[in-house]
Amino acid sequence: MNIVFFGSGAFGLPTIQALAKHHSITAIVTQPDRRAGRGKSLTPTPIGQWAADHSPDLPLYKPEKINEPESRDPIRAHAADAWVIIAFGQKLSPALLADRFSMNLHASLLPRWRGAAPINAAIVAGDTQTGNSVITMADKMDAGLVLGQSTRPIEATQTKADLENLLAADGPQLVLDVLNRHENGTLDPVTQNEALVTLAPKMSKSDGRIDFRDPADICRTRINGLSPWPAVTVGFQDQPLKILRADSQEVDSAHNPGSVIDPDHGLIACAPGTAVRAIEVQPPGKKPMPWADFARGRSVKAGDTLTQPPAT
Repeated sequence: MNIVFFGSGAFGLPTIQALAKHHSITAIVTQPDRRAGRGKSLTPTPIGQWAADHSPDLPLYKPEKINEPESRDPIRAHAADAWVIIAFGQKLSPALLADRFSMNLHASLLPRWRGAAPINAAIVAGDTQTGNSVITMADKMDAGLVLGQSTRPIEATQTKADLENLLAADGPQLVLDVLNRHENGTLDPVTQNEALVTLAPKMSKSDGRIDFRDPADICRTRINGLSPWPAVTVGFQDQPLKILRADSQEVDSAHNPGSVIDPDHGLIACAPGTAVRAIEVQPPGKKPMPWADFARGRSVKAGDTLTQPPAT
């Protein structure tokens, strides 16, 4: 099949690689290069870089405003059996999508977690299962007909980064299956149940907070769901400390919330009878490291307290 691919983020890389292997990509559309890094040099999106490295002869579009006629019309001129859209980053107008079979890969089991941060939201909420959905494009965000889904369990210590990589790797098979069913006329679109919709808005740095008075499971899911960004940040020994991965468990006695129960194993008191176990942390100016390495270097003792830094 002839495919026009729309995407920007790394989440779409496994799928564009599979599409290039099994079908014919006729054009790639991504976001414009942006300035990044210490030198603020113009840097392509992960999809833009893939296109330059693997398909330099393919038409590559980087529109600032994709719905303007000067951007829209050249893209629509490409013959295609399907448009595949994954983490593109701009809303596509009805005029652009008119009379095209277009499908979007979204990292949740819709209608649960519509929005920009579905993986974060699923972990923070304590969901035990998530997956991918392929949907048709709709005027309302992530509200299209469901063409196919895949599922995956959420493990207790998985971070957002872990789960994102796994879901990205699951994407190709699902997308290829939907394309195959589209080609042979066996698609069975399903309307989403609006009564079951939950929303996953874009995260911000201010979301990276925790309250150790909460039960440990809530602390654990918040730590893991916000890792690596915006990351839960606490205060320790008069410096900020990011907690990047955690587990939770019950404890025999009550301790002051936020106090270190077991410095060797990163056990930190939460609501009475529960504790979160810090597995991986990141001090200022350092790379992520195991809690045990951090505790040795800082001579962490039982009774030391992790606090919530002031809001910024």
